[in-house]
Amino acid sequence: MSLYTVSQLARLAGVSVRTLHHYDHIGLLRPAATAENGYRQYGREELLRLQQILLHRELGMPLAEIARVLDAPDFDRRAALHAQRRHLLAEAERYRQLVATIDRTITLLEGEDVMDAQALYQGFSPEKQTEHEDWLVGRYGAAVRTDIALSRQAMGRLDRGAQMRELADIENAAAQAMRDGTPAGDARLDGLLARHLEWVAASWGRRPDADAYAGLAEMYRSHPDFRSRYEALAPGLADYLPDAMEAYAIRMLVGN
Repeated sequence: MSLYTVSQLARLAGVSVRTLHHYDHIGLLRPAATAENGYRQYGREELLRLQQILLHRELGMPLAEIARVLDAPDFDRRAALHAQRRHLLAEAERYRQLVATIDRTITLLEGEDVMDAQALYQGFSPEKQTEHEDWLVGRYGAAVRTDIALSRQAMGRLDRGAQMRELADIENAAAQAMRDGTPAGDARLDGLLARHLEWVAASWGRRPDADAYAGLAEMYRSHPDFRSRYEALAPGLADYLPDAMEAYAIRMLVGN
């Protein structure tokens, strides 16, 4: 296989020359050789390693962790590729369902069709709900399972479609307030946040206190699924809405 200069490899892989220089500097991707003119040269092994680096970056892994994985004595590139392929196929199917859901919703909003409310939520799997619950237990301890059970009972008694439409209205209003420049801590958001609090109370089967509402805000802010959801609704909403919820908890709930 031919050797590639750093600029050739950058064009081939779709990264910057500066990125490749950085990878060399931190020891993540060393060139195969350095020519007499000082140019870095990369061969087959370096191209395959760069592919692994970029795949792991796409999957959200920090550079230090990528280096640890790739340099492990038992690292198996073929097994890693098979695992990455399975993960990406699963994600591709989930995103396919979400795109189809979005397309149907656009059609509904444009007045061209009538949609079953259940179709609004295709792509949000029970497995994801279980994953979120496990995340809560890992973050807050096994005692939170009681709250999860109460929430499941409460949701079973609700009109799921109406409940999710109310949430969508609240989230869209929050996104608009953010775009309008309303600070997250502004008391003008109190009416909207009161609606959100009531939505949470109905979903949980109990009214959250200040700590619980602030804890929910932290989940929205820190869990990757919720961050992705809110950033897709409006860039910046993944921080704006939790900030507003925390400010509301302090302003309206503490001491009640």
